[in-house]
Amino acid sequence: MAKPNYAFEKRQRELAKKKKQDEKDARKREARAAEAGPESAAEPAPSATAAPAQPGPRVHLRKSAE
Repeated sequence: MAKPNYAFEKRQRELAKKKKQDEKDARKREARAAEAGPESAAEPAPSATAAPAQPGPRVHLRKSAE
């Protein structure tokens, strides 16, 4: 008798879940773009492959112990 491949089944479930979530996110983006109006639809959507902007260094100020 063949042994079940649980790792394969789990990976398939994870892929299906991710695909479903991506589709849901795409529908939300489209709804927001339609709600915002046509002027914002001309702007390109941020790409996942684009490098994020480098923020400046974080500065933490100590609170004085008075």
